[in-house]
Amino acid sequence: MAERIELELEGRTLSVECGRVAKQAHGAVWMQYGETVVLVATVADTRESDLDFFPLTVDYREKFYASGRIPGNFFKREGAPSTTEKLSARLIDHQIRPLFLKRDVETQVLVTILSFDEANDPAVLAMNGASAAVCVSDIPFEGPIGAVKVGRIDGEYVINPTYQQLEESDINIIVSGNKESIISVEGECHEAPDADVLGALRAGQEAIARLVELQEDLVARCGKPKREVTEPEPNDALEEAVRALAAMRIREANRLSEKEDRANVIAGIEEETQAALEDEFPESRAEIAAEVGAIVKAEMRRMILEEGRRIDGRALDEVRPIEIELGPLPRAHGSAVFTRGQTQALCVATLGSKLDTRMVDDLEGMSYKSFMLDYNFPSYSVGETRRIGAPGRREIGHGVLAEKALIPVIPDEKHFPYTIRVVSEILESNSSSSMATVCGGSLALMDAGVPIKTAVAGAGVGLVMGEDNANWSLLTDILGAEDHLGDMDLKIAGTAEGLTSIQLDIKIKGISFEIMQEAFGRARGALDHILDIMNGAIASPKPELSPYAPRILSLYIDPAKIGTVIGPGGKTIRSIEETGATVAVDDDGLITVSSVDAQAGEEAMEMIKALVEDAEVGRVYNGTVKRTLDFGAFIEILPGKEGLCHISELDYHRVNKVEDVLSEGDKLDVKVIAIDDQGKIRLSRKATFQPPPGYVEPPPRHSRGPRRPNRR
Repeated sequence: MAERIELELEGRTLSVECGRVAKQAHGAVWMQYGETVVLVATVADTRESDLDFFPLTVDYREKFYASGRIPGNFFKREGAPSTTEKLSARLIDHQIRPLFLKRDVETQVLVTILSFDEANDPAVLAMNGASAAVCVSDIPFEGPIGAVKVGRIDGEYVINPTYQQLEESDINIIVSGNKESIISVEGECHEAPDADVLGALRAGQEAIARLVELQEDLVARCGKPKREVTEPEPNDALEEAVRALAAMRIREANRLSEKEDRANVIAGIEEETQAALEDEFPESRAEIAAEVGAIVKAEMRRMILEEGRRIDGRALDEVRPIEIELGPLPRAHGSAVFTRGQTQALCVATLGSKLDTRMVDDLEGMSYKSFMLDYNFPSYSVGETRRIGAPGRREIGHGVLAEKALIPVIPDEKHFPYTIRVVSEILESNSSSSMATVCGGSLALMDAGVPIKTAVAGAGVGLVMGEDNANWSLLTDILGAEDHLGDMDLKIAGTAEGLTSIQLDIKIKGISFEIMQEAFGRARGALDHILDIMNGAIASPKPELSPYAPRILSLYIDPAKIGTVIGPGGKTIRSIEETGATVAVDDDGLITVSSVDAQAGEEAMEMIKALVEDAEVGRVYNGTVKRTLDFGAFIEILPGKEGLCHISELDYHRVNKVEDVLSEGDKLDVKVIAIDDQGKIRLSRKATFQPPPGYVEPPPRHSRGPRRPNRR
């Protein structure tokens, strides 16, 4: 039976329906907010998987018909997921993954955006829909959870701001959680003070409670009975045998500070344990490996909680050693290597023209990005082999997070009319490579001479919770093992003035606001420490661009003259680009000329100025004779602009024949003496030189009055 529940949220109606569509899915909801509509369906296999991870797939798709558009590609249909779709799927995955109870079956959550009103973010609606769909299904799940977007306009927090409102907001954060705790955070800020961002999280959690209650009501009306979750029977004998052989040795191995040394020793302990127990516990390699892993995790957590010591020997609030190298690539426009412990990023900044902007085609329409950051994570960075292919969700997500961190300090196009691309090549990684990308990207931009406002740094903060959440420890600048075996990965980027981006992922069922508050304090301490080191390496952008970077000149012209610059079939603009410069023309009349050779750019700009220039009375031009007539000559003084030089204006003495003075193709100086209301130009040759001695200007011709009417 179909059920529908409504909620008034920030002056708009949010509704959720169950039992009307997709009834063969294990759980499905139809959610609408304003005129944005999403369908979320979920299914889970009944057969148990033998994988050592939770096989959860979240697929998020935006249909172009949702905004009344046809896809612009050759096939005119939706294809592979776009960057926006991949990021939205990743966002949903992060909020729901920790809450599944049955993690040994393949599970899918499928999101389809059916209608988009250009005001309400479909991804936020889909996050609520994903929770609701799983909650009403038979899939064991510790929900519901809610999600909201939080903005701040004129100092006031706004829940679920529209896209139009976000243009005025200095905070844009998506928060998900339940009534008591926060589960995930993702967003960007314009150097918002740390306390204000915390305030946004608190405002978001208060609004989330209403969305959780809405889903609880829906579950009460149409929720299915949950599948039974059966825990595997523990093999006490095997566990005791593994612990007896490996526990103390693993405790000692966890004190090795080097990642590779520690991994090799633990791998050796596992192999020796497998060999020792092979006869007593045959066919139990997977169980033995799992128990060794459990001991490694438990020992690392015990050492942190009880001893206040980390596996690499650092204090809980200590940042790894940092090294910075500026300009390692001689031909790149800007480059830097940022190394923090065993995490190393080579970041390269490249400057381009307006023609190099990146096109984005999504539900909001066609747009172009003039600043972009791409993140690459090759397998060698962690000493592994894997399939080589296109960037995955993780690489795209890390790149966008770092891009958001840097956007607030990038100069606007009016002051710096370049397209800017930053690429981060992760050369080695032991966690927080995205935050190393932020630091390296900021340094590379300064090395390139991009006039960014200030340096931006990023840091990660981890968490280890004790039994029953009785105690906990925060870890500044976490290692890969601390990320993998810990409970939280909080990434925060910002400047000395405030925060620019934030992302929170957890592996537990939520964290309190108290923990978030202390984690922000830890992150701020790390950011200030890193910024001091970065400013010691380069305190401000280089005053000059790289000699290999293009020089860009810009000019605004009357949009009505764009056709003159382009010419028939692009003939004119192609002739301009023969100088070696590249010319871009905007519909608003902005012309951008770029060239590595400064002289070529200036030559192209002079040609454009000549094309669009208007003749001025009293100015002398060097023109070309185009035609001669009995009464004068037409002379081109500007490209496409001709004026008439009357025979009486050719010289101070009487000229009987125009050809006695000039011929077609001659070049000569002429002065503009008049422009009439219709734009016709009168020229004078004699006005460009001095009259002969004794010359007397003839009296002006006077009108003889109106003519008499024609006689009949």
